[in-house]
Amino acid sequence: MRTGHCLKTLRGHNDLVWCVAISPDGQLVASSSEDQTVRLWDAQTGECLKVLQGHTHRVWSIAFSPTNSTIASSSDDQTVKIWDVRTGHCLKTLHVHSSWVRSVAFSHDGNVLASGSHDETVRLWDAQTGQYLRVLHGHSSCIWSVAFSPVESTVASGSDDGTIKLWNADTGECITTLRSDRPYERMNLAGAKGLTEAQKTSLKMLGATEDKQ
Repeated sequence: MRTGHCLKTLRGHNDLVWCVAISPDGQLVASSSEDQTVRLWDAQTGECLKVLQGHTHRVWSIAFSPTNSTIASSSDDQTVKIWDVRTGHCLKTLHVHSSWVRSVAFSHDGNVLASGSHDETVRLWDAQTGQYLRVLHGHSSCIWSVAFSPVESTVASGSDDGTIKLWNADTGECITTLRSDRPYERMNLAGAKGLTEAQKTSLKMLGATEDKQ
């Protein structure tokens, strides 16, 4: 078994690097940073090929389209940008979220782009035109990650609310919610005595319910 070793160290950003992605053809590496830029690198030589500038706050997430022709980036400036990989030009700026945008992902066919935000929503966009398609409501806290199924019209989202939700990307319907059992899952507080409202609230956050039926 060969010992892993570093092939290249890519230097150029002047602040924290938040995300990296490799292009579908393996020729490019993209990186996003606190310095408000996206950088494109030659994966073989380590040369910085382009610096994509336009965001006005940290860039959290990046994703290559399956066709290798565009890259999407999301930022604390509440926007998603779509860039031309060949020229480095910004093709579209998508601005519907009302807070930081933490994650972006392309569908397996490259036609739909998903974005997850601190505003507790997932937004779906036409990746070619930039047209806003629909909003997915259901999380109760910041959404950190979004991902598409490679074979179906399903998008997954992960949130600070402790859940993963699977959505039908065509209809916006939540298919299922995945959650690990919390310490007081399904404990019924109905009739419990001696608990303050603050204590009940804390227990409910840990899975308890108050079903008085």
